[in-house]
Amino acid sequence: MKPKICCGRTPEQIKAVRPLKDGVIADFTATQLMLKNIIGKVGKRYSIGKPRVVVGVPSGITEVEERAVEESVIQAGAKEVYLIEEPMAAAIGASLDVGEPSGSIIVDIGGGTTEVAVISLGGIVVSHSLRIAGDELDEDIVNYIKKEMNLAIGDTTAEQIKIQIGCAMPLMTETTMEIRGRDLTTGLPRNVKVTSTQIEEAIKESISKIVEIVKLTLEKTPPELASDIMEKGIVLAGGGALIKNLDKLLSIETKMPVYVAEEPLDCVVRGAGKTLEDLERLKTVLINARRRK
Repeated sequence: MKPKICCGRTPEQIKAVRPLKDGVIADFTATQLMLKNIIGKVGKRYSIGKPRVVVGVPSGITEVEERAVEESVIQAGAKEVYLIEEPMAAAIGASLDVGEPSGSIIVDIGGGTTEVAVISLGGIVVSHSLRIAGDELDEDIVNYIKKEMNLAIGDTTAEQIKIQIGCAMPLMTETTMEIRGRDLTTGLPRNVKVTSTQIEEAIKESISKIVEIVKLTLEKTPPELASDIMEKGIVLAGGGALIKNLDKLLSIETKMPVYVAEEPLDCVVRGAGKTLEDLERLKTVLINARRRK
């Protein structure tokens, strides 16, 4: 199911809500119901009882937010729940050697948060979490088109624009996209064309903040690990990694090689799955090695 597909399209008697926002629970009841439905479907399909669950959470999560995640998953029907920091899960999902005594850096740009972490010997050495990511970029596009074109669009349209023509640096060939929205002067529907250059300008400030948090993390990295990272390069994961020329911009700003992980959208969930498959060996990467039953 595509995210945000119902937002802005529901009748009065139906309310579309987002259970998670900025990487943490925004609506406890909705989150619990969503998880209960997912766990129930998995249980029926694979004929299992109460499952063990690994949940990826932002590295900057508070103890209160941790507890809320654990409680919601347990009440949704899980037997045991483990939490893993999203950058660690992304690194495992991107097939980085997280257990080796050498430094690796992962930049996970998700929907609600951007996570940057330096990893060595199965642990996070330095990390920073920024609550600016895909959702914030969508909001930037909505605001830019409203201000510059006097046109109101929804989050779903903004996300389509971001995916199709969003870029962090000018493209070799400028691309355009036709969008439809509501004219703020007449109140009537209107079509306009937007260019990749305009969208680059719209998301420029948020992209610069992501670049700065990567540079800040590198500045706080111990020298020996920094040497390893210089050799290996920076790995990008998450949906934000697919923004055109973001890897080139980061490479220019950090003077280091930057690579986009294979299937970056799936890195966190693949990493969580690998952790669940080999739970005992990878317990060192979990926030809570205790089991909650």
